[in-house]
Amino acid sequence: THCISSAASDVYKRQLLDAFRQTMMLALSGAALTTLAAIPMAWLTIRHPSRLYRFLEGCNYITSSLPGIVVALALVTTTIHIVRPLYQTEFTVLLAYLLMFMPRALVNLRAGIAQAPVELEQVAASLGRSPLQTLMTVTIRLAAPGVATGATLGFLAIINELTATLLLAPNGTRTLATGFWALTSEIDYPAAAPYALILVLLSLPWTWFLYTQSQKMAGL
Repeated sequence: THCISSAASDVYKRQLLDAFRQTMMLALSGAALTTLAAIPMAWLTIRHPSRLYRFLEGCNYITSSLPGIVVALALVTTTIHIVRPLYQTEFTVLLAYLLMFMPRALVNLRAGIAQAPVELEQVAASLGRSPLQTLMTVTIRLAAPGVATGATLGFLAIINELTATLLLAPNGTRTLATGFWALTSEIDYPAAAPYALILVLLSLPWTWFLYTQSQKMAGL
């Protein structure tokens, strides 16, 4: 009996560690993707405002306002009928995160870029820097707090995301959120508790970072 209990404990620990690893991989990749994808849109809407760019920006907010189940089912339908090889792949999961959470990065990037003086971009251009070099070495460096805040919000959203991950993730994927959901569905609350605890502990430092950033921006 002791051997069986010890083996079951080892399996549970491996599952918990694997869930933590997969959560971190998806969250870090998703946060990086949403932040990078938001950079050109944020820059265009601030530096070259037009109806087209505002329309495209608005499409992001509309998509993110949809329930996760709607986004997930839309991607399931699209991948099955059009690009079957992408069905239940990490690419599709990250695409879902991009559609749902990009506005969190976009709003903060817009605020950061708006505070970066356009004159510095003009000086960099006059010194021979390409538009991309100017954007990455001047504008984004000045907007770094907004970039970090947007990436943090994306990370926090992804580690707690459930619906899209359940429907789109490859077979065998188990994140902290899906593991917690599975165990609570089985009414195994003692086994689910460590999953919830790790999610809380993961959120604490990033929540503190967001709080300190808000204090700095408020001048407190």
